[in-house]
Amino acid sequence: MPFFRRPGAEPKPEPAQPEPAQSEPAPAQVQPPVQPQYAWGADWSAEKADAARREAEREQLEQGLEKSRTGFGARLRTAFGRGETADWDEIEEILITGDVGAALSMSIVEKARKRRDLDPEAAVRAELEAIVSGRGAGPWVPQPAAPGAPAILLVVGVNGTGKTTTIGKLAAREKAEGRRVILAAADTFRAAAIEQLRIWAERSGTELVAHKQDADPAAVVYDALDAAIARGADLLIADTAGRLHTKANLMDELSKIRRMIDKRLPGAKVETFFVLDATTGQNGLAQAKAFHAAVGLTGVVLTKLDSTAKGGIVFAIERDLGVPVRFVGVGERVEDLLPFDPQAFVAALFD
Repeated sequence: MPFFRRPGAEPKPEPAQPEPAQSEPAPAQVQPPVQPQYAWGADWSAEKADAARREAEREQLEQGLEKSRTGFGARLRTAFGRGETADWDEIEEILITGDVGAALSMSIVEKARKRRDLDPEAAVRAELEAIVSGRGAGPWVPQPAAPGAPAILLVVGVNGTGKTTTIGKLAAREKAEGRRVILAAADTFRAAAIEQLRIWAERSGTELVAHKQDADPAAVVYDALDAAIARGADLLIADTAGRLHTKANLMDELSKIRRMIDKRLPGAKVETFFVLDATTGQNGLAQAKAFHAAVGLTGVVLTKLDSTAKGGIVFAIERDLGVPVRFVGVGERVEDLLPFDPQAFVAALFD
């Protein structure tokens, strides 16, 4: 049935509801600025970061020299334990058997015995420190070979010393320092050498210039140098074939690479590092001397130092070869290639 509203029966309006009271907005809370957090504290500085890095490297070196410290170093400490009555003949023998070398060992003992300001241990330690510290302080830093050119580093050595692996580790280290690195696969003789270096280039995030196997090594370095200049690279590292120091023709090949660089960049300052296996001792030193006579070495990288109890080869290299040790390998990891710290090295043997 339809619904009809009767006249005068209109619905009454709802009574007006009071407006809710408006509350004052709460004052905004001022948040303190977020302070950056660093592993070494909020007061970070480049100096503190560098000090932390060097401390970590010293610890790595101490761990890597465990065999030398418990072998060569321990025998020395035992001999010094007699104080003023130390047996100098025994000390000399320990130095010789520790790969310091006969002539250098005799010289160290002779100088130490003449010192009246120090006890025998401190005197020998001071003489050893003088050998490795006399060639100047500070780590190796790549320097441009010529204006507008990258630093150029040739890496040489005998097969089996860890040469290509050392190049890969050094490339990774320099890349981490912010440098653009290009690798030249100039070891075109050894099977799989190019592929091994390619793997390291990928692992370290560096660039590689390579030709086919048996290509002319000088041509590889020439093309790599062109690429490094064009791309504004900071460092060019060239891997070279592992050569026996008795092979004159292979030494001539190294000289050819140097002549090519001089032709491309007249007057270029080229660094040449020799990779020496620490376990080969005096035999490795003889190899290094032959390379130095042929191409002129500017540095030595001592590998497998963690695998030998004879750490004295470092002193023989510095004195007999006249070439500074620049890096030491103390393990298989990428970060186990360390800049050589003379004071830390001697301390790790004795302390």
